Amino acid sequence: MEAKVQKWGNSLALRIPKAFAQDMNIHQEALVDLSIEAGRLVVTPITEQEYSLDNLLEQVTDGNIHQEIDFGNSVGKEVW
Repeated sequence: MEAKVQKWGNSLALRIPKAFAQDMNIHQEALVDLSIEAGRLVVTPITEQEYSLDNLLEQVTDGNIHQEIDFGNSVGKEVW
């Protein structure tokens, strides 16, 4: 499919046809990664990473866990 590049402020803009956007699950305000591969502009959707406590805890190792931090004595009505 042929598309026309147009000026948008100081940048250039390219409209993504609706069918392409739907196939790639791209919507308004979606984040995409732009790269150049072999002289071609490649647009890749950035999917939001879902986090779970179990997945995050699996990544804790002896090498990346920090020690207890002492913030000093209570200043107000904190209960320690």
